[in-house]
Amino acid sequence: MVTIRISSLVKRFGDVVALDHLDLDIAAGELFFLLGPSGSGKTTLLRAIAGLHLPDAGTIHFDEDDVTRLPPHRRETGMMFQSYALWPHLNVFRNVAFGLEERRVPKTEIRRRVDEALAMVKMDGLGARRVHELSGGQQQRVALARALVIRPRCLLLDEPLSNLDSKLRVEMRAEIRRICKEFGLTAVYVTHDQKEALSMADRMAVLDAGKIVQTGTPVDLYRRPRSAFVSSFVGETNLIEGTIATVSGDEYSIHTETGDLSARLAAPDWKPAPGDLVILSIRPECLSLHVDPPAENAITGRLIESVYLGETAQYSLKCEERETPLHISELNPHRVIRDTETRFHATAKPEDIVILKS
Repeated sequence: MVTIRISSLVKRFGDVVALDHLDLDIAAGELFFLLGPSGSGKTTLLRAIAGLHLPDAGTIHFDEDDVTRLPPHRRETGMMFQSYALWPHLNVFRNVAFGLEERRVPKTEIRRRVDEALAMVKMDGLGARRVHELSGGQQQRVALARALVIRPRCLLLDEPLSNLDSKLRVEMRAEIRRICKEFGLTAVYVTHDQKEALSMADRMAVLDAGKIVQTGTPVDLYRRPRSAFVSSFVGETNLIEGTIATVSGDEYSIHTETGDLSARLAAPDWKPAPGDLVILSIRPECLSLHVDPPAENAITGRLIESVYLGETAQYSLKCEERETPLHISELNPHRVIRDTETRFHATAKPEDIVILKS
């Protein structure tokens, strides 16, 4: 278990600035996720922590040790790649033992530690199997055991579940989190899958253009985003432009193109004032459909699409005043509305509408 402290980290590839004076602290034993669009710098940051990319400026500390210029094998990190990178000509045991053999660990110790690592990932007794005899999920577990067997100071994971089907992904999310918590590992995990991050992370950071735009718990980033970028990247949302009309305590009245709306949730560390241009973020699951017009917070339109997904029904509501349809999700639907003639009213509670800087 190790604390990771990154200060003013800069990494360039030619004219491209992949990491731009980035600062980040990761606590010991924390399962920390890095999210962002392609080219945001998340994989570059992970590889810099591993020692696979040397930064142009800045420092990386593991506890009090400056590891900025240390080669990968001296950082004592375990890394798990998207491709698994297993040796096809070696069996499961030899794949897991490879890092220990390179470190010239005694054979009896190798046997004991490989058996322990395979037990950790529930692959006991499969050491003699060849890689091609394993399912995708089993190969993923072998790759994880290989990363764990060296007893790393921290575990680094680069989209490790992207090659699995959806059922296995859900299973392995729980398995990786269980292992990290059970053995007190500090883990840094790169993914493009927001649900994966929301379901597993202790904390997470969203990157854009080599900078961290927000860090926090999954609830923080989902419920209290600081920008329209974070709100739309972490999950799905409806963004509506408006102007603050009045402020009364924590209650805001906002003029929008779809009518006046009330909201109570402003972005952290910011208190909008009357006249300020703002963007409202409303999650699809925070909206509900009504036939009769409610007293407040109603956006009116006609349905242009209805999609049934079993656990949810998704609707698109077209408003005359707005070019982009409003997206609405209903959980546990007992019926699906397909009426395209009736005018419906979508409403949200004031505490479910987030006010963001325009």
